[in-house]
Amino acid sequence: MTKAVCPGSFDPVTNGHVDIFTRAAKSFDEIIVLVTANPNKQSGLFNIEERMDMIRQATSHIPNIKVDTWGGLLVDYTTANHVGALVKGLRSSLDYDYELPMAQMNRRLSGVDTFFLMTDEKYGYISSSLCKEVAKYGGDVSGLVPDHVVEAMNAKFRK
Repeated sequence: MTKAVCPGSFDPVTNGHVDIFTRAAKSFDEIIVLVTANPNKQSGLFNIEERMDMIRQATSHIPNIKVDTWGGLLVDYTTANHVGALVKGLRSSLDYDYELPMAQMNRRLSGVDTFFLMTDEKYGYISSSLCKEVAKYGGDVSGLVPDHVVEAMNAKFRK
């Protein structure tokens, strides 16, 4: 069985993320969407459990997707769970420049290869950070994130 991990903070999950998960699920027997805490990012809009629930809801139509969380080194997770690949979506060369050294380090530490999927052009400009910024100031993020995420974001920002 070939397993791959799609790691990220997913705060919140976007339609671009869901597209990558969907496409990756066609190439691997099991995809684990791994919600991680990024120490370089400020505290999130959603806690880990909320993010996991939103991803489960957004991917409920894909039978070979599992959602999990991890707070340590990614390679420790892949080793402990017998995962042979990582899948990352790339929007632009900036993402590539950021992801390449991590992919090389992960391969050196564990032998796990990283597969890069180019984001569909209709999602190329979408980021969780940008969606949060737009929603924070009352902008409409419909079509950028799943509908249930729009509702959750609106509820958070109304508080």
